[in-house]
Amino acid sequence: MEKYILVINPGSTSTKFAVFKNEEEMFVEKISHDIDELSKFKTIVSQTDFRKNLILEKLQEKNFDLNKLNGVCGRGGMLRAMASGTYLVNDAMVSDLETEKYGTHASNLGAIIARSIATPLNIPAFIVDPVSVDEYEDVARISGMPMIERVSIFHALNHKAIGRLVARDIGKKYENLNLLICHMGGGISVGAHKQGRVIDVNSALDGDGPMTPERSGSVPIGPLTKLCFSGKYTFEEIRKLNYGRGGLSAYLNTNDARIVMQKINEGDTYAKQILDAMIYQIGKEIGAYATVLEGNVDYIVLTGGLAYQDYIVSEIKKRVSFIADVLVYPGEDELLALAMGALRVLNNEETAKEY
Repeated sequence: MEKYILVINPGSTSTKFAVFKNEEEMFVEKISHDIDELSKFKTIVSQTDFRKNLILEKLQEKNFDLNKLNGVCGRGGMLRAMASGTYLVNDAMVSDLETEKYGTHASNLGAIIARSIATPLNIPAFIVDPVSVDEYEDVARISGMPMIERVSIFHALNHKAIGRLVARDIGKKYENLNLLICHMGGGISVGAHKQGRVIDVNSALDGDGPMTPERSGSVPIGPLTKLCFSGKYTFEEIRKLNYGRGGLSAYLNTNDARIVMQKINEGDTYAKQILDAMIYQIGKEIGAYATVLEGNVDYIVLTGGLAYQDYIVSEIKKRVSFIADVLVYPGEDELLALAMGALRVLNNEETAKEY
């Protein structure tokens, strides 16, 4: 039976949405938002009606009948630690997002907008695998400083979607596989997937793991501490060195790997040294996470936007293919991942979880 699903993925300066008929994408739209336009809103949450109405206007332009919808699925935002899966959007979730209890991010609008569209239609609203998915084993939480606990924040939506896709492609169940999945985008996360659970992963958001196109990754804590107390930098400046202006951006003034590759092809040896350092760190991280699975790795999977770069992929393979075969699934299809999560519930293949 055909199921129609509206999926919504709000970003800082855009709102992407699509309508799916089962697994088939009927159409997709990206609405760009002018920064000056968004600056009129005091908070991200106050953008809800503005963004929702733009979506509804586009759907009307497409002559799409909202009454066809069986469900609406939004990108999960900053929520409490939770198990993987598809969740019904309820009052508690909306309250936490509206009050920004666990953080501020444009993705917080996903669930709020989804519910505001779904409620008048008497259909369910969902989110799928938010960044706060937490399936850590207890030993992974200990950092070395009792006042700091390691937390699970990563590209859970793409990790889980790719894990299921790999399993389907090789004819096995995701829950029966041990995978090392490396998502490589603006942030890079390496997750140890043990029989359907991500039992450890670097915190891709907050200074953990390899350097990335725009993040510093792990840096020596002693020199960092001195930098923090040198009086030369504000807290905000240090934060940006970690997130936003770290990694390739700090060394090469660009977070675009395509530009870096162009520099290398034009003979820029410094650009090659920096990119090779990032690749080196990614390989080292994958090797470390192989120990989490005690060497029992079925496949290493490279995904995300950087997986389109043949040089990056080939150099990582040189370092890690001794551990297990390397599979490459470039890019990330977040809209499809959201639709598939909702579809599993609507088809009674999975029970929606309660927040």
